[in-house]
Amino acid sequence: MRRYAFIAIFALAVLSLLIVAHFYLVQRLVIDPAIPTPLQVYLVLFICAAGSTIVFAPLGERLLPRPVAQVIAWPSSLWMGLTFYLLILLLLSDLTWTLLGATTSDPAQFVAAARGRAVGVTLLALTIGGIGLRAVLRGPVVKRLELGLRRWPRELNGFRIVQLSDIHISTTVGRRFAQSLVDRVNELRPDLIVVTGDLVDGDVERVGPEVAPFADLRAPHGVFFVTGNHDYYSGADAWVRRVEELGLRPLRNQRVVIGSNGASFDLAGVEDYHAHLISRHRRSDVAEAVRDREGDRALVLLAHDPATFPAAVRHGVDLQLSGHTHGGQIWPFKYFVRLATPYVAGHYRDGDSQLYVSRGTGFWGPPMRFLAPAEITEIHLHTDSAE
Repeated sequence: MRRYAFIAIFALAVLSLLIVAHFYLVQRLVIDPAIPTPLQVYLVLFICAAGSTIVFAPLGERLLPRPVAQVIAWPSSLWMGLTFYLLILLLLSDLTWTLLGATTSDPAQFVAAARGRAVGVTLLALTIGGIGLRAVLRGPVVKRLELGLRRWPRELNGFRIVQLSDIHISTTVGRRFAQSLVDRVNELRPDLIVVTGDLVDGDVERVGPEVAPFADLRAPHGVFFVTGNHDYYSGADAWVRRVEELGLRPLRNQRVVIGSNGASFDLAGVEDYHAHLISRHRRSDVAEAVRDREGDRALVLLAHDPATFPAAVRHGVDLQLSGHTHGGQIWPFKYFVRLATPYVAGHYRDGDSQLYVSRGTGFWGPPMRFLAPAEITEIHLHTDSAE
C-alpha cells in the first residue's frame, strides 16, 4: 500500500506541475505573440495534446501492448525534454526583461518582441534537444577511473570493476540496448561487474523479457546488483527474483568476500536509500550490510543513492559506488540535483572513504543527454601510493 500511496501523491504533484507549465507555454508562445487564428487554435491544441501524452504514456506502458505503448512513449519523452528547455529559456527571458526594464506600453512593440522571443526560444530549445537526443542515440561512453585505496591488497592491484547504473530498461529502452551494453561490458573483460540500481522502469510481467540479455554478463568474480528507487516503484522483490534468474547476485543489506588467501576484499550492498518510503519491510542499512566483518579487509559498498555516503564513512567503507543523479542528465538540471545532494557526479573523498557517482548508463524521462554523457564506468583499483 505504501508503494501505491507514494505513486499516487507523486502523480498528483506531477499532474499539477504539468498543467501550470503548459498554461505558461501557451501564454508565452501563442497568446503573447498574438498568433492569428486559426493557427493559434492549432498551436494551443498541439501543446495540449503533446502535454497529455506525458500523462497517458505511463498508463499506456501498463495497459497497452508494448509496440503500441512505444508509439506514445517516444513522442511523450521527447516533448518532456523539449518542454523543460522551453520553460527554462522562457523563464530566463522573463527574468532578463524584468531586470533590464524592457517593458513597453505600445501593443505593436510588445507583440513584435513576443514573437521574436517565441521564435528564438523555440529554435534554441529544438537545437539543444537535438544535441541531447544525438548523445543518447550514440550510447554511453566508457569512462576509465584509477582509484587508490589505503587498505586495498597489493595482490589485487589492477583489479577492474565495471559499473552500470540507472539503465532504466522500459518501454523506450529495451532488449536491443541491453544487448549492446552486455556486448560492450564483456569486451572490457572486467574482474567484477556491478549494477548500482534503477535497472528498470516497469513491472516484471511487461518489462521482464527485455532484460534477458543481462544473463550473458560475464566476470570471474561475479555480477552483483543493488536496488534503486525506480526498481522499488516497479516492484523490487519481483525484480530481485528476476535478476537472480539471470545470474546476477543481489545484495540486500548484505556482504560477500571477493577473492581468497589474503588477496581479498569485502563487497557489500544496501537497499535503496528511500526503500522505507515504499516498503514496510525493507530499508537501507549500512550497519547490517557490514555486520560481523573479520580482519581489516578493504570494503567496497554498492549503494544506489549517494546520500548513503555519510553512513558509509561512519562504518569505515573504503569506496562507495553509486548512481541515481544521472549527473543532472540535461544541463542545467544538475544544479537542481545539487539542492538535494552535494554528490552529483564524479569522485568525492571524506577522510579514507571515497565515493564515485556514475552519471548513469541509460536515461530516464527525456531521451536526451546534454553536458552529462551516459557512461559505462571501468574502475581500476590499486593500493594507495601513500602506503
